[in-house]
Amino acid sequence: MNTQFTFLDKSLHLIRYPQRLQHPSWQAWDSADELIIEHLENQPTSYAGTNIVILNDDFGALSCWFDDANITHQTDSFVGRKSCVINREKNQLRTDTIEYIDSLTQVPEHADWILIKIPKSRALLEHQLISLQDKIGPNTQIVAGAKAKLIQKSMLSLFEKYLGETRTSLAKKKSRLIFCSPREVIKPVKNPYPSVWKTDDGNFELTNHANVFSRGQLDLGARLLLEAIPDCNDKKVIDLGCGNGIIGLKVLADYPTSEVIFVDESFMAVESAKLNVLNNLPEAMQRCRFLVSNCLEELDSEERVDMVICNPPFHQQNTITDHIATQMFENSHWHLSTRGELRVIGNRHLDYPQKLKSIFGGYKVIDSDKRFSILSAYK
Repeated sequence: MNTQFTFLDKSLHLIRYPQRLQHPSWQAWDSADELIIEHLENQPTSYAGTNIVILNDDFGALSCWFDDANITHQTDSFVGRKSCVINREKNQLRTDTIEYIDSLTQVPEHADWILIKIPKSRALLEHQLISLQDKIGPNTQIVAGAKAKLIQKSMLSLFEKYLGETRTSLAKKKSRLIFCSPREVIKPVKNPYPSVWKTDDGNFELTNHANVFSRGQLDLGARLLLEAIPDCNDKKVIDLGCGNGIIGLKVLADYPTSEVIFVDESFMAVESAKLNVLNNLPEAMQRCRFLVSNCLEELDSEERVDMVICNPPFHQQNTITDHIATQMFENSHWHLSTRGELRVIGNRHLDYPQKLKSIFGGYKVIDSDKRFSILSAYK
């Protein structure tokens, strides 16, 4: 992995967390970061000492570069936050000039600059723009950046609708900037997130915050996995990569002596799972724990469970990757009791069978269709 970010006569050592699982060609910054940095560096007045809010700074490149300012780092990603913390430590940057908040926490009012890395989720971007409406003034400078192919008219219309006049820069290194000038008077619009909907069988009403996958209906993988949950009575179960928590919720409902630990690296996902247990099975809250974590890193190393059920993501931001699934399988093997089971669903084209065979020594196919396979591996 390329870790040396050298730009405009300044160098930073930046990693993508967790470093050991990253592809050698990946790096912790992109050309959109460079364009945002170049724009601020070319301003007639210095950003030093100003208040800068940075949204979706994937691995902390912007939060490290603008260390002379007072930074509010907002992200929905635990991995993004941890990457930023590590990168600031590696570059010996100050700890008293940055505040870390998640995407459900309001940013401070009247920042001098709002810097936005456009997220993969359009709903998350909309949620963030609505949340900014009463936090900015007419003098707030709003700059967003992304790959040029991601910046479409529908995205620009969100900036226009919620904040003010919007224009873009020319494309450079396949990226582009968005500049938004806030209206003097912004009439706040009610935030449509979280969304609330019922499952097809009517058994559960689910609350999904903006950045939670499959916000209006169950995805196909979850549907198949719900039909293949084994007997979990008297078992401690981890719903790993829990999203809105539907798998763990089903376990709690069907197996009244089970315990479930809901784990996700998205703050919004874990909060959605918590709300869904509270709203659907409030009496089961005493059998639950909720953990924001990169895979199972934040779980006590000595804790053992009977079962891990997961539907691993194969994207990190806009990058296709299998390193998250690899770590999920490794962490699950560590935390499972002897004869404990990992049950996982994945697209059939993914190399999960070989990974499970390597880590667990074997696996079996529980179910499959044209698109998905459900695999089981025992410790």
